[in-house]
Amino acid sequence: MLDTKFAKLPLAALCSSAILMGCGGSDSSPSKPTPEEPKPNEKGWVMVWNDEFSGTEIDTTKWGWEENCWGGGNGEQQCYTDRAKNSFVQDGMLNIVAIQESFTGPNNPDGNPGTVTLPYTSARLRTMNLGDWTYGRFEIRAKLPSGQGTWPAIWMLPTDYVYGGWAASGEIDIMEAVNLGAASDDTDTPGMAGQPERRIHGTLHYGAAWPNNTSSGAEYYLPNGVNPAEGFHTYAVEWEKDEIRWYADDVHYATQRSSGWYSHYQENGQWVTGQADAPFNQDFHILLNLAVGGSWAGNTNEKGIDPNIFPQTMLVDFVRVYECAADPQTGHGCATISPDAEFVQGRPAP
Repeated sequence: MLDTKFAKLPLAALCSSAILMGCGGSDSSPSKPTPEEPKPNEKGWVMVWNDEFSGTEIDTTKWGWEENCWGGGNGEQQCYTDRAKNSFVQDGMLNIVAIQESFTGPNNPDGNPGTVTLPYTSARLRTMNLGDWTYGRFEIRAKLPSGQGTWPAIWMLPTDYVYGGWAASGEIDIMEAVNLGAASDDTDTPGMAGQPERRIHGTLHYGAAWPNNTSSGAEYYLPNGVNPAEGFHTYAVEWEKDEIRWYADDVHYATQRSSGWYSHYQENGQWVTGQADAPFNQDFHILLNLAVGGSWAGNTNEKGIDPNIFPQTMLVDFVRVYECAADPQTGHGCATISPDAEFVQGRPAP
């Protein structure tokens, strides 16, 4: 997540036109509707992995937890735990709950000595080594939390860091939002400054290892004044060789291509640029988390953290992963493309 949008330690120190599947609409009820059996769609996407959260507990064959108070390198104010009070399945949905409470835990993600006490707890789940993919369609239906200091994220990280530490090996942010409902500081969109914040963001992180990393992305407003915290919406990316596209419900809103991203790393003592669509040509896994405060959420909109809004919950209805039957090796042949989507130029290799 924009664990990364600002300062982050290197890996060694830390560790549409219509889309054809998914939610559609903004059901504001927390109750889960009767699910339909997922089916391959006419574009050729075939589901290869999913979690509908239909059981009574989190499926540990699909998800693991991060447990630390490191704060993502962004000064976030939560400790991530595996406790049931911070993440659980109920009524057919995954609940990720941020709670205001003092908690002491590791101040790093590597298991090294050192602890810190922070004023919030939450959860960060990931499919690392349980679900890892190169190319495909990834869609998540979720209802987001609201309030100043909240930072929900649906994102992907490389499993093996083939090109080196963050962000030389890349990061794909499917959806992030901060401070939904707080007074917006968007001065670029006419009429939005001071209105309730309701933007979502889709971003890539790449380049060389921190601090020589870079990023590019797009923000998007759901139509008709809808706030993502008011109901369920489906967030997705279609990732194929040389191109990644972002979707919210039935809208393809952004595209980035390999001409605007790169990986720069050292090999035998020499700086080299990754070939083809590196770093986005290796296995990535999915992460779901709810952060509190930090460099982004704490420094935008109304600033800081509003302690009166907690607890806050991110509800996840389903997570589904598809591969393109036409060409699973490249992901080509199943694209859902809108001519109205923003093309993000990105940053070509220096």
